[in-house]
Amino acid sequence: MLTLILILIPFLTGLAVLFIKNPAVVKRVTIATSFAGLLVTFFVLAAYANKTDILEFNAAWIPAFGVGFHIGIDGLSMLMVLLTNLLSPFIYLSGLNKEQPRTHVLYALMLFMQAAMLGVFTAVDGFLFYVFWELSLIPIYFIVLLWGGKRRQVITLKFFIYTLLGSLLMLVGLIYLYFKTPNGTWELSDFIRLNLPAGTQGILFWFFFLAFAIKMPIFPLHTWQPETYTTAPSQGTMMLSAIMLKMGVFGVLRWLLPVLPLGVTQWGTTAMILAITGIIYASFIALKQDDLKTFVAYSSIAHVGLMGAGIFSGTLIALQGAAFQMLVHGINVVALFYIIDLIERRLKTREISRLGGIKNKAPLFSAVFMIVMLGMIALPLTNGFVGEFLLITGIIHQGIWFGVFAALTMVMGAIYMLYAYQKVMLGEANTLTATFTDIKGVELAVLLPLAALVILLGVYPQPILDLTSGVMGQLFKLPL
Repeated sequence: MLTLILILIPFLTGLAVLFIKNPAVVKRVTIATSFAGLLVTFFVLAAYANKTDILEFNAAWIPAFGVGFHIGIDGLSMLMVLLTNLLSPFIYLSGLNKEQPRTHVLYALMLFMQAAMLGVFTAVDGFLFYVFWELSLIPIYFIVLLWGGKRRQVITLKFFIYTLLGSLLMLVGLIYLYFKTPNGTWELSDFIRLNLPAGTQGILFWFFFLAFAIKMPIFPLHTWQPETYTTAPSQGTMMLSAIMLKMGVFGVLRWLLPVLPLGVTQWGTTAMILAITGIIYASFIALKQDDLKTFVAYSSIAHVGLMGAGIFSGTLIALQGAAFQMLVHGINVVALFYIIDLIERRLKTREISRLGGIKNKAPLFSAVFMIVMLGMIALPLTNGFVGEFLLITGIIHQGIWFGVFAALTMVMGAIYMLYAYQKVMLGEANTLTATFTDIKGVELAVLLPLAALVILLGVYPQPILDLTSGVMGQLFKLPL
């Protein structure tokens, strides 16, 4: 029942704020409720640690077709629920002092999106998983379309076509599995027990992989992402990059690997090569970007590509690294996109070539930016190092050259992130940046906790690794 409550909190709050016309009240209600949801998440985490059985909810939904409203939590879904409900309050808080038209609609859409993503991460019924997957797409479509920047109509159409096509392929795969179950059910456990022939699994692999690869995204299915991240309003970009793209990684771990292990055996190396190609491609493209949001978008493709390569390496250490890196990447990109948003609010530009010398005017802002940047380049004792070290170590087991090319994430990441930091923060202030003011109030309330997590998870990552070790161990035993 607690799992259902986690989904209902943002959903019911979204319904409520639709009828509140005062923007300040909308924001305060949303922020307060999101922190309440985070407290419930910590209670659920404690219940999970104590192995209680109150985290599953199963009710008949469409019994004639074997569909149940079946949700539950294990170590992997607990991590994703924690990711979603930990970052959402900071995403809502980041817009507290920002003027936004139709605030009640914007925040309602973000809350509905949060509820749908929680449904994706907890669903153990295939049909329910698909429904939540599609429901998460609708709010972000309207967020980008109504509050986005230039060319938002064309960009949202491209985003919608990409993701809808992937979703339909996944639906075809789920329907096929449903008809193959002896009793006509959509249960994940029944799908896993099917033991389909290797040839069938090889075909079905692509129906699921393409859906998940588009969402992550993995090269060459990434072309919707940079434009969408750049065009979306800052809070929409945070939701997309920090949480929504993890749906693709989660889908591979939760559905693809255990249901189609022989398909992964056939095509896993191909998927790994595509992911590593994306790492190299996105890293070099990031170096050429002048827009800070586009720059971070390509950086994100490289980091997620490393997660994908690690997953398809089929090693336990890489699977644990991918799970850890999902949380870490979410924390870091929320902080980065908020930093970019603050620069844009103050200076009315995101162009790297027009910036410089901000450190002289805002030392605290500069220090926080430095901490987050070090996490992104995986400096030892920061959160980014733990996951990337585990991922690269696991990939090396599949071949030394796979490991070498995958490690370019760390090498190229250090180059382009340090270059961007130097151009934006160091040097002498110009006529534009001379007016920059340091962070305070709400800005500190968002950035300081996120910067603290960069250090805390880098120094003491064991609780997160323990959370997912059981699930990753079970996946590792499959014939991948």
